[in-house]
Amino acid sequence: MNEEESLGTLHERLLDVCKRAKQRVEIIFIDDGSTDSTWLRMQSLAAQHAGTKAIRLRRNFGKAAALSAGFSIARGNVVVTMDADLQDDPEEIPRFLQSLDENSLDVVSGWKRVRHDPWHKVFPSRVFNAMVSGLTGVRLHDHNCGFKAYRHDVLGEVDLYGERHRFIPVLAAARGWRVGEIEVLHHPRVHGQSKYGLSRLGKGFLDLMSIYLLTGYARRPLHLIGSAGLLCFAAGSIGMIYLSIMWVLTRLGDGEALHLHATAVFYYCILAVLLGAQCVLAGLIAELIVSVSAARDRSLQSMQGGRLPAGVDTPTASFSRPSVLYSVSELAGFDAADGPSGDDHATAGTR
Repeated sequence: MNEEESLGTLHERLLDVCKRAKQRVEIIFIDDGSTDSTWLRMQSLAAQHAGTKAIRLRRNFGKAAALSAGFSIARGNVVVTMDADLQDDPEEIPRFLQSLDENSLDVVSGWKRVRHDPWHKVFPSRVFNAMVSGLTGVRLHDHNCGFKAYRHDVLGEVDLYGERHRFIPVLAAARGWRVGEIEVLHHPRVHGQSKYGLSRLGKGFLDLMSIYLLTGYARRPLHLIGSAGLLCFAAGSIGMIYLSIMWVLTRLGDGEALHLHATAVFYYCILAVLLGAQCVLAGLIAELIVSVSAARDRSLQSMQGGRLPAGVDTPTASFSRPSVLYSVSELAGFDAADGPSGDDHATAGTR
């Protein structure tokens, strides 16, 4: 978004690096709702260089949408993602490819050990990275780093929306893919300005909660919701039993009798019992939804495995324009002859 001044330099450096590394490359630029001349610059680069493509989104949908657009048309065996602000160094790309092959990894994430960003971006990012690593078990120093490399097969099992782009390694690891990281250079911003503010912290925390639920309890929601419900129900029940006993005992002696309606703990216990019962019920409903969804998925897989209804032809691969969830207004660098290929490395420059 609004990176017209850096695109030419980035494109030239990408081509130079891949040429020296003897790698075939497909460069995909995503214009995420720019208001300057970014799209015109992308069109010019796509027209001058074969293998360079550009997609323009109708408005600014965010980085997850931009990456989804790039992933939907990337044809290489390996897909490298990076920002277009020149803070990510294209010279690191061969090291990503080397790490994928030598360490038998499926996802390699960059680690900006030395960051050239203001402290109010660096400190919250480090706290967030520690939280993500602790909760998910995917130990990376820099989950927020947009400089990553993926084997193409990984992308078919990762759904991106909202602010999920920073959790791609976590989602991939939850599906059994091998994840690692390498240190990368990080340069000061030369052109433009950052597109991120403090508002992303709240969104990131909410997304972390959903990722924790999806990666740890997607197939057993009752274990999480039901456990919390049982704890609340048990605490409320114990409190009610205790208050009931005290109500009887205080009326057998000579002291002041206990009046439940005048005791705040009594209402807290009632609330805990009701909340616990609702959580258990919600967990059971979630289990029912998961069970029905799993049965439907098995039915679809059996159909795709060869048992298609009579008269239905087997699907064949086709490619006309990117199929993405977000509105694409214009394309550049595409032609009718473009089709799926598995020999190239693809680099998607976003935002």
